[in-house]
Amino acid sequence: MKVTTENGNPSQHPATYDVIIAGAGPVGLFLACELALTGCSVLILEKAGTPHSPLKQLPFGIRGLSAPSIEALHRRGLLHALEVPKRLKDPFGRSGNEALPHPGRPVGHFAGIPIHQGHIDTSQWKYRLPGASPTSLIAEMAELESVLTRRAETLGVTISRGLPITDFIQTKEVVTVLSGDLSFTGKWLVGCDGSRSVVRKSGGFEFAGTEPAFTGYSVKVDIVDPEKLKPGRVLTPRGMYFQSQPGYLAIQDFDGGAFHRAGQPVTLERVRQLLRHISDTDVTISALHIATTWTDHARQATAYRNGQVLLAGDAAHIHAPLGGQGLNLGLGDAMNLGWKLGAVIQKNAPEALLDSYHAERFPIGAQVLDWSRAQVEIMKPTPNAHALHAILRDLVNTGDGATYIAGRLWGVHMHYDLDGVHPLVGYSVPAFAFEDGTTPGDVMHDGRGLLLDLTNNSELNTFADEYAPQLKYIAAPVKERLGINALLIRPDGIVAWATDDTPDYNALREAAARWFVVNRASRINI
Repeated sequence: MKVTTENGNPSQHPATYDVIIAGAGPVGLFLACELALTGCSVLILEKAGTPHSPLKQLPFGIRGLSAPSIEALHRRGLLHALEVPKRLKDPFGRSGNEALPHPGRPVGHFAGIPIHQGHIDTSQWKYRLPGASPTSLIAEMAELESVLTRRAETLGVTISRGLPITDFIQTKEVVTVLSGDLSFTGKWLVGCDGSRSVVRKSGGFEFAGTEPAFTGYSVKVDIVDPEKLKPGRVLTPRGMYFQSQPGYLAIQDFDGGAFHRAGQPVTLERVRQLLRHISDTDVTISALHIATTWTDHARQATAYRNGQVLLAGDAAHIHAPLGGQGLNLGLGDAMNLGWKLGAVIQKNAPEALLDSYHAERFPIGAQVLDWSRAQVEIMKPTPNAHALHAILRDLVNTGDGATYIAGRLWGVHMHYDLDGVHPLVGYSVPAFAFEDGTTPGDVMHDGRGLLLDLTNNSELNTFADEYAPQLKYIAAPVKERLGINALLIRPDGIVAWATDDTPDYNALREAAARWFVVNRASRINI
């Protein structure tokens, strides 16, 4: 079989791939990298003929990365490759090389209400150590995709562009994917093909949720008299507008999503009239260069798996892009699914491990959808919404309010219910600082789990040998261990077991058995 690869040249490929991924956006690319780390053969089919799009360029392509996404990129050695966060002055007034923004500067928002750095009390985040990755960064979609594409190709992933998935047929063993007259065979298919996912629709997934309240517009225009528009994010009695840079506007018109649903072209006259209506000014637009529409419809697949087919990213959940949660939610799906599906394919875990993907990620997605809905409700141009907005603004201007909301928006509080006794179980591993200055994230680039021994217990080394090579053992003192003696860490950086005392090996073995397979040849009873 021959297909066209990223560089446009025909190339010979396996008759059957381990995984076929629909969509070469950040989610599909990151998932492909995770699968390739486990030794899987991966094919990405992307409908667009080129990765370049005006909407991915600055500032439309600017996205905020939250703590889990930043940690995930760091744990795979990818964060350092992103140059934009190091040099880009973001819409909130920070530059990538500033350790801390000015206390009075906003570092985020909820429903357009700014969250100020000076109100956030990071001491409430007990397990975030001083050496942790930033809680938020500004990234550029085009650069992020470029970095992930290079990594995927280095790991042997095949990326074929200009090949939209038109249908698929699955059996208990394989999935046959169709792209026009071409067909491709994989053991598994993952839909990362966006909000209008063909994989989701063809796969019979239920997509439940709520209807939109507004049509959103992202436009690049020439403004004759920009001084007539207020800077930043402006809520008005008729809607909202936001100017991130001169001429780049986001506008929300609370029309119930009617304009977006109608599929009408966005014209210069439409944008001119709409902006004047929303801003209540006579501002003049002389040219329209780029325009797209979007809405706040909030939907989520009721199941993330159907047989040999899975969903991730916008294919599994859609919502308003307020706060940039969509990209982060999708990257989290990829990080959670990749090592699990890879372990199942490589016979390092039973297929039942995949049940934990939906069990863990569905509640996280549902929370994000609810937070998105709440923001939309508060932003509506109604007296009731204005009253709620005023009350919430007062709460956000308090230390506890700002700290809680920032922690939720930045994913600091993200937690999986893993039924562990220790309070860290289900949370991201803290950034313990080893004596050489490295952290656990620096030693996870190979995608394996860790048994982290902070007290040099030789019996833990023996235990880790039972699970080699899936699990590697690291014994090293750290600068601040928070009273913890040892931790079992999944490949995605989530703590599966921890103890402040002498290890209970029965509890440790029970925790390890959920995520790893014993190497029978090295099994030793402790």
